[in-house]
Amino acid sequence: MTEPEQHVEVARAESERGELVLRRRTRPGAPDVLELRVNGVFVMDTLETGSEIEMAALALDLVEAPVDVVIGGLGLGFTTQRVLADPRVEKVTVVEIEEPLIGWMRDGTVPHGPGLLADRRLQIVNADISMAVAEARQGHDLLLLDVDNGPHYLVHRDNAELYRERFLTQCRELLNPGGVLVVWSSDHSPELAARIATVFGEVDEKAYDVLLQDRPETYYLYSARR
Repeated sequence: MTEPEQHVEVARAESERGELVLRRRTRPGAPDVLELRVNGVFVMDTLETGSEIEMAALALDLVEAPVDVVIGGLGLGFTTQRVLADPRVEKVTVVEIEEPLIGWMRDGTVPHGPGLLADRRLQIVNADISMAVAEARQGHDLLLLDVDNGPHYLVHRDNAELYRERFLTQCRELLNPGGVLVVWSSDHSPELAARIATVFGEVDEKAYDVLLQDRPETYYLYSARR
């Protein structure tokens, strides 16, 4: 009989938006897995990172010179890691609203965090992505948004604004001509696709199949060019 998976809490923090929990899943004969939950909702883990990596790879393939990249959402760092692996990239700004998560990455609570954050091209900004985009200046080649589970499975209710035309228009204005926006979603969203197309003139949808804790799931990447 297969022994059951064990869950061990690694770190916990409270913010004005609620509770963040980092826990370790262990199973005999298998590598340990770190899992991030926000207000009890699964956000991501270190086992199934394919869609986070693909998000970065897709964006990088769409721009000839992705010199300056903005990423909304640090998570466990896999999108950032893939962006930094591209030698064309000279500057990466990651906007993360949850200060404890940044701390866990910096202090080694997330083991691969210190090495990732040591890259001199990387700047971590502790802020709300909506405010950061509103206050930023134009001049970015890529803008990657992975700050929630998508418009249909919000971790924070206020994040609904991030999938509406007003914010998407601000994202468009932030990009250089030819720059690309990519938005991650855990679910198919024709409404989001339509809004992006309204703002940018077109949108491309890509489905990405994953195996999440032994369950088949499909995530979606929505991209558009200024």
